[in-house]
Amino acid sequence: MTSAQPDQATPRLDLVGVVVSDMAASLAFYRALGLELPAGDDQPHVETTLPGGLRLAFDTEDTVRSFDPHWTRPSGGNRVELAFHCGKPEAVDARYHALTEAGYQGHLRPWDAFWGQRYAVVRDPDGNGVSLFAPLESAGASATGPLEGGVEGAG
Repeated sequence: MTSAQPDQATPRLDLVGVVVSDMAASLAFYRALGLELPAGDDQPHVETTLPGGLRLAFDTEDTVRSFDPHWTRPSGGNRVELAFHCGKPEAVDARYHALTEAGYQGHLRPWDAFWGQRYAVVRDPDGNGVSLFAPLESAGASATGPLEGGVEGAG
C-alpha cells in the first residue's frame, strides 16, 4: 500500500449510511436510543450530525434502488455494526433495558467484556446489531463473556 500523493487529501470518514425497510420504525428506534433526529418519518432520506461531526444517514430501500436498481437486501449475518459510547457502564445497562422494555430486540445482555468495556447489543428494526458500550471504571473488574452476560432468548 502506498501513501497518498501530496496533492490528494487523505479520505476522512464523514457519513455512515443505513438502508432501512421502514423509515418511521427505524427513526423511532434510533430516537429511543437517544439520537436527536430531524422530522422525516415519511421521507426517503434522513440524516443527522452526531457529536464529533460524523453524519448518520438513513435511506429507504426504494431510495437505494432509485440509483442502484440491482441492489438487493442482504441476507445472512450482518457485517457492519454501529457502536455507541454510552459514557458510563451503568448507562449501558440503562439504555439497553429502556430499549428492550420499549419492545426492541435485545441480542446480548450487558456484560463486562474482557477488553475492558461494559458491552451490550440490541437489534434495530431491520435486524442490524447496535452495540452499546462504555469503559469499565476499574481495570480489576471481573470480566464475563457474552454468554455469561446472557444472550436474549436463551434459557
